[in-house]
Amino acid sequence: MVKIAIVYHSGYGHTAVQAKAVYRGANEVAGAEVSLIPVEDYAQNWEIIDAADAIVFGSPTYFGSASAQFKSFLDETSGRWLEGRWVNKLAAGFTNSAGMSGDKLATLQQINHFAMQHGMIWVGLGLPPGNNTSTGSPEDLNRLGGFMGAMSQADADVGPEVAPAGSDLRTAEYLGRRVAETALRWQAGAAT
Repeated sequence: MVKIAIVYHSGYGHTAVQAKAVYRGANEVAGAEVSLIPVEDYAQNWEIIDAADAIVFGSPTYFGSASAQFKSFLDETSGRWLEGRWVNKLAAGFTNSAGMSGDKLATLQQINHFAMQHGMIWVGLGLPPGNNTSTGSPEDLNRLGGFMGAMSQADADVGPEVAPAGSDLRTAEYLGRRVAETALRWQAGAAT
C-alpha cells in the first residue's frame, strides 16, 4: 500500500477540479490510498502529509507564480525541511491558469524547486505534447505541451463547472495514475 497526498490551493474552483482529477487517477491504481487536502486544511493534516509516500502539489498560476496561499503553505514546511522529513518521497505538480500559457511553467518550476530543496524525487508527466500537429486535436492528452507536470487552462469568465477542458482533466488523471504507479514501483524497489 502506498499513500499519496494531494495538497492544493484553488482560488476560483478550477484548480480544485483539476486536483479532483489527479485524485481520481491515483485512486484508480490498486494499492494506493489517496488523500485530497485543500491547502487551507494543511495544519490539520500534517500527519497524513508526512506519512505520504508521494505528495502531489497543486496551485493556480497567478501572475506567473503559485498563489500566495500556496506559497504560505510552502513556507510552513521549513521545520520539515530542517528535519529532512520528506527526503526521498516522490513529488509531482499541477497548475491551472486562464491563459493558454499563463506562464504555468514558472509555477511548476517553483513547485519542482521546492521539492528538490526537500530532497524529494520528482515525477514528471511522461507524455508527449498533444495537439501539436495538423492531425492533433484539443482533445489530446497534454494539449498544452507540459512535461514537468499537468497543466490546465480555464477561461477567466467561466466557472469550474465548465472549465478546465476535458482533455486537461484527463491529463491530470494520467498524472495521478503515473504518480501512484511510480510510488508502488519505488516502494517495491526499496523493499528489495
